[in-house]
Amino acid sequence: MRLTHPLRLPKPTDRYRLGNSGLWVSPICIGICGSPETVARAYEAGVNFFFVSADLHWPMYEATRAGIARLVRDNPARRDDLVIGVVSYLDDPLFSALQFNEVIDSVPGLRRVDLLIAGAVSNDQNFSRITALQKARSTRHVGSAAIGASFHKRPYVTVAAHAGLLDVHYIRYNTAHPGAQFDLFPYLPADRSPLLFNFKSMMFAVPEPTFKTLGLGPHAWLPKPTDYYRFVLSDPHVDGILCSPMSPQEVDSLVQALDDRALAPHEQQYMVWLSSLVHGTMASAMGA
Repeated sequence: MRLTHPLRLPKPTDRYRLGNSGLWVSPICIGICGSPETVARAYEAGVNFFFVSADLHWPMYEATRAGIARLVRDNPARRDDLVIGVVSYLDDPLFSALQFNEVIDSVPGLRRVDLLIAGAVSNDQNFSRITALQKARSTRHVGSAAIGASFHKRPYVTVAAHAGLLDVHYIRYNTAHPGAQFDLFPYLPADRSPLLFNFKSMMFAVPEPTFKTLGLGPHAWLPKPTDYYRFVLSDPHVDGILCSPMSPQEVDSLVQALDDRALAPHEQQYMVWLSSLVHGTMASAMGA
């Protein structure tokens, strides 16, 4: 966890301890990919953290699973360097375990899931998925060392963080939904060990044709796609990002962007203002 405004953005080769699990992960977590080659390029750049879904999203993660299988096939020793997270949106521990085992069986050489993730926690019933994961982690050959959750309602993040239930929390924080600055970040435990990762970093990115129609004057600037990742990682409360590069070139662009400095507070404020201007999100963004 970073406690001060960072001058240096995290790099794919950095490693953060995954809560109390004993695992170490890159600050870049790769989810949906465009090709197995994209997975290979991410690993070459230093990424060792991957996210897979086993439910109705199964076809969207085909390239990610194939890419992980190739990494392990080409060098079986890599398996111990990889941290593979699988998300389940089910509340029953038995059916959750079946989903995790389905991923294990579909990826030759995977052998285990390292991180079990409860998906889309947004109400009290969903919150019970975390308990389901605690039961599922001991079944068959899941063998998980860590538990996490993705949250669609931030109050549940605060509860989980103070209770020490998880090793990683996935949240949604971006230029169109900056509310975490006000109702989450200030209330996180100062000495927390669980990591905080973001998803949907590029949601509501402003397209160039739209920007040109605004006529904002010479001091306005159009953020690059990778600036939206810089926006998220410039906040010291955010440890990493879940992203979905569609090509090796997109991986390279992200790596290059992380070599740049963190955004200054006034640059972050400008990006929030620009997104709200284009998408009309100002009123909802403060609480979304």
